[in-house]
Amino acid sequence: MPSDRRKAAPCQAFGRVASINHNRWPDRLPSFLNLGVWLRTMLIVTWLSLVATLLRAASPATYLEEFSIVSMHVQPVLVLSLAVLALVSPLLARIERLGYRAGVAAVLATVGLMAVVTHDVTGRYLDESGGPWRHLLLALATAATVLFYFFMRSRALSPALTEARLQALQARIRPHFLFNSINAVLSLVRSEPRRAEAALEDMADLFRVLMADNRNLAPLADEVRLCRGYLDLEQLRLGDRLRIEWHVENMPHDAMVPPLVLQPLLENAVFHGIEPSPETGVVTINIYQVRGEVHMVLLNPYHRDGGHHAGNKMALGNIRERLALHFDAEAKLESQVRDSTYQVHIRVPYVKEKG
Repeated sequence: MPSDRRKAAPCQAFGRVASINHNRWPDRLPSFLNLGVWLRTMLIVTWLSLVATLLRAASPATYLEEFSIVSMHVQPVLVLSLAVLALVSPLLARIERLGYRAGVAAVLATVGLMAVVTHDVTGRYLDESGGPWRHLLLALATAATVLFYFFMRSRALSPALTEARLQALQARIRPHFLFNSINAVLSLVRSEPRRAEAALEDMADLFRVLMADNRNLAPLADEVRLCRGYLDLEQLRLGDRLRIEWHVENMPHDAMVPPLVLQPLLENAVFHGIEPSPETGVVTINIYQVRGEVHMVLLNPYHRDGGHHAGNKMALGNIRERLALHFDAEAKLESQVRDSTYQVHIRVPYVKEKG
């Protein structure tokens, strides 16, 4: 019976691979709980205010005065709209399940309502030749511009180019790793059959995840489980040359992260830090939570004379893109060399799975 389950799983995984090639990233509203979304929205609206000021100002001498008037008109609607959208984010998420257009309509309706609410306060300071309708239309046009920006930004981060890079990254499971792992398993089949079976299960799990449609967030515990299986395989073939230190006592198991956010980095740690040296090398994984952030820190030996660091840059670039896609400015990836140690530090907001 177990063998049947193992045979079926890869077929399902290959089906999901096909979906990656044919289905684009679904259109989604920006998260109004995200600090990066707030900052980008404020910058866009401020830029639009500057453009409006240039159109309104009769001369350079009146520019500052006109900008202050436009700001008094725009800023209350902006701040109030962002605050309300953040408060009703769970409701927006449910509406968005009906479709992206339904979510956009809900956002525009919210902004329009805020524009009407603030009109009586701001209207007295501005030339309201068009009355409240002019105020409302300007607010809706601005909101539509902001939503269009986030729509195009999502398309820029998530199209075939990003997915092609992810697939190329996944393909970096090098043939010699596969062949060496299979040979290591074969050497254990008779002497340690249970260990050989566990290694084969680790390989199946690893390739199942690599071939899956990994565009949605997944629990951090699943990523760590995958990484443990991968490192067990590497340890099987490298033996005492590879030593692993896990520090996950303070890890939030339910935190949601992009799949394959750690495994490619560990693959690089082994390839660049352990394999070039005949001596024992230590790979350290430290995952912990500090207030509302999850930190993932990886350390491995660094060999300056290595000539194969381009793949490492590719992995880091791909992970940065996916972090930006999911968390915007609230996520950060930093890498640095300290003496003979290479460190990668990832910070993401502590996000749980939506109920």
